Amino acid sequence: MFGPFFYLLRARGLDVSLSEWLTLVEAMDKGLSHAGFTQFYYLARSVLVKSEVDYDKFDRVFLEFFKDVAFTSDELPQELLDWLNNPDHERHGDLGRGDLADALDNDEIARMFRERLLEQKEEHNGGTYWIGTDGASPFGNAGESRKGIRVGGASQGRMAMAVAGARRYRDFRDDTTLNTRSFQLAFRRLRQFSNRVDAPRTELDINQTVRATCDNFGFLKLVFAKPRKNTVKLMLLMDSGGSMDSYGSLCASLFQAVSKSNHFKDLKVYYFHNCIKSHLYKSPRITYRESLGTDWVLNNIDGEYRVIIVGDALMDSSELTAGGYFSQRPDALNGLQWLRRFKERYRHLVWLTPENNDLLVSRFWGASYSLIKREVDTHVLTVENLTNVIKKLMIAR
Repeated sequence: MFGPFFYLLRARGLDVSLSEWLTLVEAMDKGLSHAGFTQFYYLARSVLVKSEVDYDKFDRVFLEFFKDVAFTSDELPQELLDWLNNPDHERHGDLGRGDLADALDNDEIARMFRERLLEQKEEHNGGTYWIGTDGASPFGNAGESRKGIRVGGASQGRMAMAVAGARRYRDFRDDTTLNTRSFQLAFRRLRQFSNRVDAPRTELDINQTVRATCDNFGFLKLVFAKPRKNTVKLMLLMDSGGSMDSYGSLCASLFQAVSKSNHFKDLKVYYFHNCIKSHLYKSPRITYRESLGTDWVLNNIDGEYRVIIVGDALMDSSELTAGGYFSQRPDALNGLQWLRRFKERYRHLVWLTPENNDLLVSRFWGASYSLIKREVDTHVLTVENLTNVIKKLMIAR
């Protein structure tokens, strides 16, 4: 009865071989799924999926086949997402009515949300019933409701009980934000930038040993090579505090992956708040006791370092443009001037944001993102982008 599931997996782009499918059938015959639906899901995924990158795709096919959920490239109708991300209305709100959903439990809200998806045929905003924006409805974004399901838009109050369409293994995909393992896999690509050092040949060269053994009519012939030495020097600058608190786990994962990586000749990690100013910090607590002058960093850490800046780039734009914003000195540099000094000192520099902020450029906090994007090569922090960034940073070594 599961034959169509096999063909659907292949039709949706999962590379499932016939031998893997037969292995799954044999495992089921031996009772390894214990006749449970959840156990079958995990068994099928462990046998049929070769990489974490495909977990999300497998989930969608599994839902389509067993729960009659149509397979689409997006979790929700694109037309609905277009309404919610680009509302065509003047914001008027529904002030004072944000408690309408407080008496509803999560199951009831989820049931009502499914009903709205079937009923709604056009854009609605500013109300209490439909999926929309700027109202008291528990469905949509940018509204007054203190409880509900966010659809589209960006998190503001961070009170939604769920984000519609979110799936458990989204973080493993090439086009989504990273977790610790994904960071480690991306940084592993730095191995190709290590060099052979001028030292005795003490490292076994597996490929050349196999070739030499074959050429020697099958008699083992060991070939040794000079050991490799890491040559990459990286400086990681991370925004800490304020709006970045929402990405604490992501930044922690990045720090763990970088600090545990053995692919760097040297690694420097410093912290800042919102934008680079006259001081950097040795810990995310941003205390003066653990600070050092940014001038000292620029003068003492050579220009061979590759620099990755991680921050949401959302702040009062005056921090970037107003001289002496946080200083009594009228000649103090502003954020953009410090950023330009870093660009002059370190030719290989990129800025990574935890989320895509393009939809925020028309809002107050989005002005700073636009300024930074014009100054620095900026990317959203995804597996694919980090891979491309690493390649860019290594050019013209």
